[in-house]
Amino acid sequence: MLSVDPLTAARRLLGATLVARGTSAMIVEVEAYGGPADGPWPDPAAHSFRGPGPRNWVMFGPAGRLYTYRSHGIHVCANVSCASDGVAGAVLLRAAALESGLEVAQHRRGDSVRPAALARGPGNLCSALGISMDDNGLDLFDPKSEIQLRLGDEREGAEGPRVGVSKAADRPWRLWLVGRPEVSLYRRSPRAPAPGHSY
Repeated sequence: MLSVDPLTAARRLLGATLVARGTSAMIVEVEAYGGPADGPWPDPAAHSFRGPGPRNWVMFGPAGRLYTYRSHGIHVCANVSCASDGVAGAVLLRAAALESGLEVAQHRRGDSVRPAALARGPGNLCSALGISMDDNGLDLFDPKSEIQLRLGDEREGAEGPRVGVSKAADRPWRLWLVGRPEVSLYRRSPRAPAPGHSY
């Protein structure tokens, strides 16, 4: 299913359903990330680029595990591991469209947040779906898991550069479903080289 290269895994995750703690949502935006320089998909923007460690070990497999981390030490972000055991690769879940549990997600995010924005952006997605740092390493295909991933038919998505990365910033490894209001805006990192100089 997800024992493939990160970009293929990202394509398979577009349109998939994530079920988590009283909510379910369709994944509408993702970003693929590779691994170390000596691996099959060297990626200096990936957390796994310097090899396995106590924080990023989930990225090294097996496939289908949840890798959580804090962005800027504040927002929890969720990735799905791919590739094979011992080989690093993951897909960041950037945005999702709530399909059930809208009231639950609204309570978690606040009454002033519009439905289309509830799970727009990786930190908001985790907040809306109740995903926490304690979920790191969870098997998303275990029917007993509190968070489950259900893959559907592969959906055709647009491709473009990843958001906010300063290395490999031009790599077109961000995928999204066109026309979905839940998709986040593209923001290039101010630390990234000029467009066309960072693959």
